[in-house]
Amino acid sequence: MIKVLAMIMTIGGAIALVMGVLGIFGSVALMLSPWALTILGFIFFIAGISMLKYRRDTDEVQAKTQN
Repeated sequence: MIKVLAMIMTIGGAIALVMGVLGIFGSVALMLSPWALTILGFIFFIAGISMLKYRRDTDEVQAKTQN
């Protein structure tokens, strides 16, 4: 379950980061501030990557406690 959440955060952060950077350089017209979108995208992308790298999935934890 944790890995699914981490993947969603990583993909969503990457999309927000790309849209924010394109908004900063004027390629895409956004309803939000492009700086805010870029910062939030960066935070979610880094959080998702670190969750994928350092967290164990709940299935792995349950299997380890049963043995």
